[in-house]
Amino acid sequence: MRRLRRNAALRDLVADVHVRVDDLVAPLFVREGINEPKPIESLPGVVQHTCQSLRTEVGDLINLGVKAVILFGVPKHKDAQGSGAYDPDGIVQVALRDLRAEFGDSIVLMADLCVDEYTDHGHCGIVDEHGVVDNDETLKIYAKAAIAQASAGAHVVAPSGMMDGQIAAIRGALDQAGFPDVAILAYSAKYASALYGPFRDAVDVSIADGGDRKGYQQDFRTAREAMREVALDIDEGADMVMIKPAMAYLDVITDVAHHVDVPVAAYQVSGEYAMVHAAGERGWIDRDAVALEHLVAIKRAGATIILTYFTRWFAERSMVSPSTSVDRTEEFG
Repeated sequence: MRRLRRNAALRDLVADVHVRVDDLVAPLFVREGINEPKPIESLPGVVQHTCQSLRTEVGDLINLGVKAVILFGVPKHKDAQGSGAYDPDGIVQVALRDLRAEFGDSIVLMADLCVDEYTDHGHCGIVDEHGVVDNDETLKIYAKAAIAQASAGAHVVAPSGMMDGQIAAIRGALDQAGFPDVAILAYSAKYASALYGPFRDAVDVSIADGGDRKGYQQDFRTAREAMREVALDIDEGADMVMIKPAMAYLDVITDVAHHVDVPVAAYQVSGEYAMVHAAGERGWIDRDAVALEHLVAIKRAGATIILTYFTRWFAERSMVSPSTSVDRTEEFG
């Protein structure tokens, strides 16, 4: 068995899995009302962009070979309806128009489709008088947001709220509004994870009255339910499906990849990224080697697309060395 492990060239030649730059999607944050990029303390190396700095970042990513970004908005004002999510002049819609005008189809523009960044209560939908998310009223908002994002230039909308029937509502709204070519990346198996903390810092979200999202996101103790969610989303018109988070749910990624015939995405979330950075800063691990190992593991589990805050880092190092063999990680240092 050891004959094929003798040197780096042999190991690269026979490796089962390779991560490429065009497998990755860069999550980017754009904030309304700031004059310069604002670093996110709990996400080292990640910032809240201005529209101008966002254009620069996307241009750099294109030059590095990155094929897709996904946008998250941080509005100046929030309200109970999350109106910034569907306002034609909402921050993500403004950013999408800018990017589409400048870069056209040279990069895939995805937009997170949810309202938690825009609501004053922090939930992913419309809340009733009892503080419970109203599924059907929320679908109306999602439909409006999908049309706003498509009108602004999104190639892909990515509903993340885990509402029942959200894909059917969005697909129907897009088709009726004349956007049959806009694709849907469904957050199909999104777990109520403890790994989202840095992301909530990034979008300035806190859930009112100490609440949580366990009533609509999946329980991390369940796996079979994920396949039901995925199947429903595909039946309703999802073009791609996603599992979130990634590393703690590799088994779910594998199960989904073995059973569906659409692209499978996985989101290496903010907490997963931040933990690698924190341990690396303390010298407990080799940050770059672990980051690469994690990306390879997600791909090996069956993901065809990986959303990761390591996208730019990976792309920059790939310009130096295209290999993703774990044995070559010293070149990524």
